[in-house]
Amino acid sequence: MKAVFVTGGKQYTVAEGDVLFIEKLAVEAEQTVKFDQVLAVLDGENSKIGAPVVAGAVVEAKVVKNGKGKKLDIIRYKAKKGEKRHIGHRQPYTKVEITKIAL
Repeated sequence: MKAVFVTGGKQYTVAEGDVLFIEKLAVEAEQTVKFDQVLAVLDGENSKIGAPVVAGAVVEAKVVKNGKGKKLDIIRYKAKKGEKRHIGHRQPYTKVEITKIAL
């Protein structure tokens, strides 16, 4: 069984047991999270597609950890002006493991 759900402005297609990195959630590690904005549940002939969401469908996940991604280096440089600027950014994420897809 697979499901398509929305979190952090992005759509994810998942099955039970999948591990994925999503936008940071305000949840501690080892807690469970429920995603109720499920767009579709795909299970062969018993597939359900929402308009816009499937009523009563829930994707449950366990939070593995919260962290930051790799550093992005942004460098701005203007030739012949002696102007240089260096900026770094690390995007925060939440790593989750999908435990259950329920209708």
